[in-house]
Amino acid sequence: MIRRGFFRSSDRFLIALLAAGLSLGAMTPAQADQRGPADTTIVDSTGRDGRTVALTFDDGPDPRSTPHLLDVLRSHQVKAVFCLWGEHVKEHPELVRRIVAEGHALCNHTMRHENMSTWSPSEIGANLRATNAAIHAAAPGARVPYFRAPNGAWGRTPEVAAALDMQPLGWRLSVADWNNPGTHVLVQRLRDGISAGDVVLLHDGGGDRTQTVNAVSRVIPQLQAEGWSFTLPARHG
Repeated sequence: MIRRGFFRSSDRFLIALLAAGLSLGAMTPAQADQRGPADTTIVDSTGRDGRTVALTFDDGPDPRSTPHLLDVLRSHQVKAVFCLWGEHVKEHPELVRRIVAEGHALCNHTMRHENMSTWSPSEIGANLRATNAAIHAAAPGARVPYFRAPNGAWGRTPEVAAALDMQPLGWRLSVADWNNPGTHVLVQRLRDGISAGDVVLLHDGGGDRTQTVNAVSRVIPQLQAEGWSFTLPARHG
């Protein structure tokens, strides 16, 4: 995996969606791209030609930021990947259902953001299965096609994730949004850093992510106007 920093390293809403004809079991075109067996490669690109980019959001769901981010993505018809903590899923299952209902992809991000770099495969498997169980309790039938190791500390997680049919998901661009450097700074880092095929690491949880949401709301229409398209990460190495 190539890693670059910004320098280059209420269920009411769900009911309304279902009434409009959306279903947790329906497969959107973006979700259809996730089919096929996973392998142990840590993917960090869209695997597509041209000006494509994949947005991924870690550490949610969080009621402070996730609903606003979903509003932004829906308004621009963009699908993204949400990398979920199992404990946060248990606390906010309605947000998981909304994420799925709006056609986004899910990613297992462990139960409590654990560093598994020294864990045994059996220990890793127990954690990943528990996280998936929490997700499925919130959104029965939802697919979890990706796994991301917290802090990129992979250890033996890729082989365990692949055995559970989850593609290990890395990134090419991180803009260090967890430091809340300011919306303008995040916009500039995204505009300067994104290149064709990138998987971009951002956050909707783990703290106040208002700056991230605001930056994404500015950057998406700018990139779309320049001919960029937003898609999902590759599902194979």
